[in-house]
Amino acid sequence: MERHEIWGDIAVIKKNLDLSRIDVKFSAKPLVFGGMAMEYYGLRKHGDDIDMLVTDDDYQSLASKYSDSTIDIWGNLAVILDGYSFNLCVCHMDYNFYAVGAVEYEDFKVVSFDRLYFMAASAMRSEPDVKKRVDDFGLVYWAFYDRYKNPEYVRYSEAHRATYQNAPNGTIYGGKYPDIEA
Repeated sequence: MERHEIWGDIAVIKKNLDLSRIDVKFSAKPLVFGGMAMEYYGLRKHGDDIDMLVTDDDYQSLASKYSDSTIDIWGNLAVILDGYSFNLCVCHMDYNFYAVGAVEYEDFKVVSFDRLYFMAASAMRSEPDVKKRVDDFGLVYWAFYDRYKNPEYVRYSEAHRATYQNAPNGTIYGGKYPDIEA
């Protein structure tokens, strides 16, 4: 299994993505995000469609060729075609924003984990009552936390857990830790 960084599994995308079915020459590699990126990073299985961001030029080509397949969700434009969602923007931010740090392959890119985290937070913020948004944010948040937490700080806080639980709002003032002083 070919993996990127710690968890990126390219096989997940390669077995599902076939851009040759779309009769458009892309000027820039489409950027995979959403459920397929979640699966790529080992967080959950993807759904029925494949979400991708494309440049403005590529969106205009797709929208011109497949005008009956365009959608507009609060100003976020996309072309829905044959199981693919080609998005001009997500949360009003475009390809150039989300492509920063993307993992690049021959025919496509995958949104970076940092940008996926931002997307999950944005989706949850815009639809806080949608269980899938909350669940996806939790998956990304805990994977992010587990990857980047400082084990020394975790050990330190665990050593003082009882004190934090008994302190107002878990805050210790003046360096007075009853669990150490006792």
